[in-house]
Amino acid sequence: MPRADFYLIDKPQFRANPLLLVCKLVQHAYAAQQPTLVLVRNLEQAEQLDGLLWEFDEDTFIPHQLAGDEDDAATAVLIVPPQVDTPDRPLVINLRDAAAQGQFQRVLEVVPAEDDARGSSRQRWRSYQQRGFTLHKHDM
Repeated sequence: MPRADFYLIDKPQFRANPLLLVCKLVQHAYAAQQPTLVLVRNLEQAEQLDGLLWEFDEDTFIPHQLAGDEDDAATAVLIVPPQVDTPDRPLVINLRDAAAQGQFQRVLEVVPAEDDARGSSRQRWRSYQQRGFTLHKHDM
């Protein structure tokens, strides 16, 4: 049964830069040898995450790139802007307003700290619930 985990941002370090939480999730996925797609909102967010993955932990190298070229299949972590098609992977980290689509075993949803930004996360929760996912919530 597929699983959806919702990570609710609460800690000051993640409130200041939510992409740090994404980096931590990517780091755990890479350590677990889970090929990962990170579905970003736009190209600007893709580039921010790409840069942060190089810098956030100087002791860890995480092979990653923006999706869309011949190296995609060999790269552990693909950062996927809208309108870029990639093959499905077992793990998806979703930063978009809509629920992730495709064939995957697990999706990680990063939920902003601000209440007014959490409305779309409630819709995603219901969408995954209707699709038969096992749901989990984590305060971060």
